[in-house]
Amino acid sequence: MQEPTFLILTALASGPLHGYGVIQEVAALSAGDVQLRAGTLYGALDRLAEQDLIKVDREEAVDGRLRRYYRLTDGGAGVLTTEVERLQRNAAAAATRLRLRGSGGLAMLGLAPLGSGGAE
Repeated sequence: MQEPTFLILTALASGPLHGYGVIQEVAALSAGDVQLRAGTLYGALDRLAEQDLIKVDREEAVDGRLRRYYRLTDGGAGVLTTEVERLQRNAAAAATRLRLRGSGGLAMLGLAPLGSGGAE
């Protein structure tokens, strides 16, 4: 799963948001590293809705413009949960290897440290 998709689903996990709210939440969740443009966001929202990971919660007219709120579906929550678990496993594996790095612990795992003939 691409990071913007993960962050959009994460933003919607706490409740329905309109497009600009999603943009703000994604920026906050990523500490400003991911800045979604409106065109990118709405393309992603359409794709996620087609996959039944999100759906339109409601629409409101604000200053003569339609504001559409999106929410995470149960299926979307399941996909997000699976991705969170995958990322946690990967992060734990990386943390373990960093702790073992340089202590000879990688050799105990049958792994060569980077820069010693292993792949970099």
